[in-house]
Amino acid sequence: MSTSHNVSMLISGLICGMILFQSAIVAPIVFKKLAGDQAKVFLRTLFPRLFKLCAFLGLISLGQLFVWSNAAMFSASHIVALLTVIAMATCNALVPATNLARDEGNQDKFDKLHKVSVYLTMFVLISNLSWIYF
Repeated sequence: MSTSHNVSMLISGLICGMILFQSAIVAPIVFKKLAGDQAKVFLRTLFPRLFKLCAFLGLISLGQLFVWSNAAMFSASHIVALLTVIAMATCNALVPATNLARDEGNQDKFDKLHKVSVYLTMFVLISNLSWIYF
């Protein structure tokens, strides 16, 4: 395996680890242990950072693949890195509207925006877990 392939696998692993850690460990603890206002402040700080960091890691992966990879221009690793950047940047862009909908009590809009973020995040998780097999 090439170094660029190994770096992409490492970055995909980091992205998956962060998403799984946040979903399986952090979120349940926040909702059980923090009061509503504390949870709100914490989550509104955490999610934008998670989305930005995942997008940045995807960008690093994509960049190093273009610089050091001998693979075809758009191999599975290139596509997953690009989709990671796009999906995580989209999630980050949705944060202000999602927060506003929650603050205004617009539950329907909040639910829709939140679902989009969750689905995009799960897409990033699954694609980063599975690209190695394609």
